[in-house]
Amino acid sequence: MEWVEIDGSYGEGGGQILRTSVALSVITGRPLRIYNIRANRPNPGLRPQHLHGILALKELSNAKVKGASVGSTELEFIPGKPEAKHIRVPIKTAGSITLILQALLPAMAFTGGSFEITGGTDVPWSPPVDYLKHITLHALQKMGLNVELEVKRRGHYPKGGGLVVGRVEPWEEKKPLRALKWERIECFAGISHATNLPAHVAERQAKAAEERLREVYDLPVAIDTEVSRSLGPGSGIVVWAETDKLRLGGDALGRRGKPAEVVGREAADELMGELKPGMAVDKFLGDQLVPFLAFAGGKIGVGEVTNHLLTNVWVVERFFGDIFEVEGKIGEVGVIKTSGALP
Repeated sequence: MEWVEIDGSYGEGGGQILRTSVALSVITGRPLRIYNIRANRPNPGLRPQHLHGILALKELSNAKVKGASVGSTELEFIPGKPEAKHIRVPIKTAGSITLILQALLPAMAFTGGSFEITGGTDVPWSPPVDYLKHITLHALQKMGLNVELEVKRRGHYPKGGGLVVGRVEPWEEKKPLRALKWERIECFAGISHATNLPAHVAERQAKAAEERLREVYDLPVAIDTEVSRSLGPGSGIVVWAETDKLRLGGDALGRRGKPAEVVGREAADELMGELKPGMAVDKFLGDQLVPFLAFAGGKIGVGEVTNHLLTNVWVVERFFGDIFEVEGKIGEVGVIKTSGALP
């Protein structure tokens, strides 16, 4: 079978290229060669977190892999026959659990199976686990894909120690996603958490976010608070708007010296910024949906066309040809259309 060759320095040139391309290699059965991995980054090549995702997909698909080591700038991935399994991913640091799931979920959609991942649930530069659970999985469910996910324990930078378990039902009926603009907001919801910190931290984050949203919208706001124990302290909040189409989200992480009120307002402001363009999909969800749209098809309106999104489209099209149509420039609102491609 013909190899798929991917330049890992293309576009935003980060780990997203690896996650999407290796998942698509597993789904299509096509061998993959990636070169220039993260070439333009300060520490080029594979990082431990990327390695964990590749090894999880190797196990799922009984693949042969060459170049799977930290610092490697080239990878060869030859998938075998994928099958439903229980995949364990033991990240010893606060490496992002949600980024591992960005690699695993598209492939597991075609096999089914379950997962158990330790690491960071709420860490910088990656979607918080509550965003994935309540916003991303909500959208995937509308496309016919059912994923159960449970946060057993939180994990923050630098110690990690979070634990997320779940299962993926095989994706039987692929439903096209049509979500261009939202017409009404039903309500706001969210989760504010504090780990190894006083309960009032979670409560103040939630209260500040709610007050900020109420300044602009006369709608119900229900933000749950969660207080827990783990390896290290941390806090964060994810808020979302329930619209007639999908959910749009905003989030913020706490850190030492940052008042809980600032964290809450930051998340609410980010959500309101995502609602402003009136599109059904926020800029974070847009690029996460691309690999799934490749199979289900659909037409979505995104609040902002990002480099991440265009890079993900480019990777998918290395496998399937020009199946996407993207209207809108980087930094502007956009529309993404595809009739999908069957593997």
